[in-house]
Amino acid sequence: MEITLLDKNKDRTKVSFLFKDTIPSFANAIRRIIVDEVPTLAIEDIEFRKNSSILYDEIVAQRLGMVPLKTDLKSYNIPAECTCKGEGCAKCQVKMVLKAKGPATVYASDLKIKDPKVKPIYPEMPIVKLLKNQELEIEAVAVMGQGKMHAKWSPALAYYKYKPIIDIDKKCDNCEACAKVCPVNIFDMKGSKLSINKDNLLKCHLCNACVEECPKAAITLNYNENEYVFFVESWGQLTYREILVEAGDRFQAKLEDFVKELKKK
Repeated sequence: MEITLLDKNKDRTKVSFLFKDTIPSFANAIRRIIVDEVPTLAIEDIEFRKNSSILYDEIVAQRLGMVPLKTDLKSYNIPAECTCKGEGCAKCQVKMVLKAKGPATVYASDLKIKDPKVKPIYPEMPIVKLLKNQELEIEAVAVMGQGKMHAKWSPALAYYKYKPIIDIDKKCDNCEACAKVCPVNIFDMKGSKLSINKDNLLKCHLCNACVEECPKAAITLNYNENEYVFFVESWGQLTYREILVEAGDRFQAKLEDFVKELKKK
């Protein structure tokens, strides 16, 4: 198997790469481990001391739970894998408080978190608006968890697609309509000839719009069954590198457990 990096952004939250000489089940296994098993911190337990806002406690709790928190995988463990055996300690959870009085808009940045390394990824995320004399006071605990338990713990959006193969009949000319209909600008017009924009080729998502639009049936769209374009878009709790490394470690651990079980038979 060969892996080729295609693109990454400066803040290390998005990356795309090309899998060669592999099968769909392997790519899907990586996708599922990223989404379901790579752990992050998220607010789980909340004690409301005061809440005279327009929103019920349950709604405020839900909004707080979905606030992405910067996560240090070296400092925190999943409760089930922690030395405290899930009872709760500084290695698997972090405490925080929030106090606000209206008139004001309460933002994620108003959370006062005991660990300075843990902070909201989007500090300007609004939680609730308080009118005059309205108050919100809570104590909360963020816990390490996994996406298979709840989506709030999922670290990223991960997906893949087949590598597209596009062929254009050499006799094709004046096919400007085919170029215009493509939603990701795969085609260029060079004079009267239709050509493929190599920089945008891997953006093709095999929608077939060009094939259906072409009046001369000059475009053939296919895909390579052994090559996949893989995308990871982090919500911000972890960098794409941390996500991929952790996913690889967990995948390896699963394979080792599988081998151990086989040897018992």
